[in-house]
Amino acid sequence: MCECLSIRTLRTSLISDKTLSNPCALSLGEKKLHYLVEPPVYAEVSAPRGGNATLPCVMQTKPPHYKIKWVKLEPHHQGVENIVLITNGHAQKHYGALGPRASLRAAHPLDASLRITNLELGDGGEYRCELINGIEDEKVEITLSIDGVVFPYSKHGRYKLNFAQAKTACAEQDAIMATQKQLYTAWTEGLDWCNAGWLSDGTVQYPILHPRPACRGDLLPGIRSYGARHKIKDHFDTFCFTSATSGTVFYLGGSFNFAEAERACRGDGGELARVGQLYAAWRFQGLDQCNGGWLRDGSVRFPITAPRKHCGGLPEPGVRSFGYPSKTQRLYGAYCYR
Repeated sequence: MCECLSIRTLRTSLISDKTLSNPCALSLGEKKLHYLVEPPVYAEVSAPRGGNATLPCVMQTKPPHYKIKWVKLEPHHQGVENIVLITNGHAQKHYGALGPRASLRAAHPLDASLRITNLELGDGGEYRCELINGIEDEKVEITLSIDGVVFPYSKHGRYKLNFAQAKTACAEQDAIMATQKQLYTAWTEGLDWCNAGWLSDGTVQYPILHPRPACRGDLLPGIRSYGARHKIKDHFDTFCFTSATSGTVFYLGGSFNFAEAERACRGDGGELARVGQLYAAWRFQGLDQCNGGWLRDGSVRFPITAPRKHCGGLPEPGVRSFGYPSKTQRLYGAYCYR
């Protein structure tokens, strides 16, 4: 017998994997499928930004008259449902931000799978394939996950951002606001951060692997949550999510001030890298550089994949930060992107 669980955020204890995967989620409260094939339990497709993905939806048999409608589920948005595509088996009509990037795969007459090309960060989420056949409508749901990395972000000081400012700050760093599921995944991969940050659903949370006095050391490891906060009045940091890029981050050695670092990157055919681009290069390209360098937001950071004594002193890989030094200091190199 299947025990159905829901996603929930725990304030004080370790979050179980069961809170993120519901073995009943695809069929809970629904009648047995007659036309569509039930996808496997935990149906999920993963792909990097810029890649392609196919979300499976296959018919066992065709009803005489039907339409296939693909919808992206937006649990935190109110209003009209986010339709991606509608087809009657012949013509296709595209909707929304995906536009012509979304189409039916149509590998065979019973194939209603959705193919999405040139994936963007915001394409991740839950999708529903609906077979519309009068009173016998059926549906299955599939998750699309963009391979990526979550990073904490503050702008010129701790707890300066309301929700809208946090969203903008992530976008400025080649990223989007992270979801609770993405933060959980990052926590399981080693993200340990003591400052609370906004997530895309309007909640404020932070991940702790190693409890310590400054981070409520009396509590167990887990995702700590302040719950939903006022999106205008309350100010925190944010957690951003980015993925692989089509370009390359590279380091230019020297003792530059900020303006000199900008000119040095332009002279080498690039521009100062954004924070999200540096994290993507660290995560997906293995960038390892034991020298601080200017970034586009005025911060100075360096990426470490092989921790060693004289490169920040921390035992875990990561992107180290010197914060936001005076832009007139001639002490650092530059991280460029082209």
